[in-house]
Amino acid sequence: MPGPLEGVVVTELAGLGPAPFCGMILADLGAEVVKVDRIGGHQLPIGSAESDVLNRGKLSIAVDLKSPAGVEVVLRTVARSDALIEGYRPGVAERLGMGPGDCLARRPSLVYGRMTGWGQTGPMAAMAGHDIDYIALSGALHSVGPAERPVPPLNLVGDFGGGGMLLALGVLAALHHARVTGEGQVVDAAMVDGSALLMASHHGYVADGWWQPERESNLLDGAAPFYTTYETADGGHMAVGALEPQFFAALLEGLDVDPEAVGDQSDRARWAEMRATFAARFSTRTRDEWADHFAGSDACVAPVLSMVEAPHHPQIEERGTFVTVAGVVQPAPAPRFSTTPAQIGGPPPPVGADTDALAAAAGFNPDEIGKLRESGAIA
Repeated sequence: MPGPLEGVVVTELAGLGPAPFCGMILADLGAEVVKVDRIGGHQLPIGSAESDVLNRGKLSIAVDLKSPAGVEVVLRTVARSDALIEGYRPGVAERLGMGPGDCLARRPSLVYGRMTGWGQTGPMAAMAGHDIDYIALSGALHSVGPAERPVPPLNLVGDFGGGGMLLALGVLAALHHARVTGEGQVVDAAMVDGSALLMASHHGYVADGWWQPERESNLLDGAAPFYTTYETADGGHMAVGALEPQFFAALLEGLDVDPEAVGDQSDRARWAEMRATFAARFSTRTRDEWADHFAGSDACVAPVLSMVEAPHHPQIEERGTFVTVAGVVQPAPAPRFSTTPAQIGGPPPPVGADTDALAAAAGFNPDEIGKLRESGAIA
């Protein structure tokens, strides 16, 4: 059964991280995503092409973007596309002849999605950076980690949550506008903007005086003994999120702790004593023993699983949260749709695997394709 984006064609100028993640989401949802792989391009030496999950379900055309003939191949591919996504620094696509002006001239209804760290404008727009830099400037990094120092939350907040996911949302919103009006537009998605947006509720807490700038001094940043992690007898960890009074009561019952011994849940003066009590209890059993003990409870307690362990948890298995494609375990598409289910179209394609077919779809005849290949414009 086709996904909700069946019939949507997306050109993705190959890159790293957030833009490919956006392309993966769109492909999972049923779009035809044509990845333009750059002949002679440089990639970070991380993993193999076969395990590059972000490229699953896509098609690949290999093009020499320094060749005018190669750029023409891309522009004719864009002419049959509903959207384009790219993750270049500002100005790079324009210098290659594939900027918004060039592409919208070929397809006026095109949605041109741009993914950068600092955005298309501002004094830092042209500077290099990575996730950790963008979330540092947006205020997100400062709030994560122990009191002594901030800790990068992997590259989830900038690259993927505030980056690729937000770009996907922007592209879909602009596609809706284009369908209604026939008018294309540019979507400027920046990781510094997106990671700031993810902190929206916390800025409200700051305005109310409810949230303090110091790490480990707030309800949700590890300061509260009922919203943190505890080490178990075997060196594992349990996550506790018993925020509401009824869940806190269930936690005390599960730990066999007398409510009088820890006092009022909201009494910060007793949080250190409460934490020590909980830590002592959790240290008496292994992680899996505690997981079994709290199974079916509303204490909001869960084992901290590794990425290797997570796919095998009963809840995760029942939901089919992970799947195996070409021997690679990876997250399944999300969210779930009742009528148009998302699905993985296949493993990451070899570079250039679909070059001839995609060139033909762009309107090149067999003789022209042969000449393009002979000249090195495609591969």
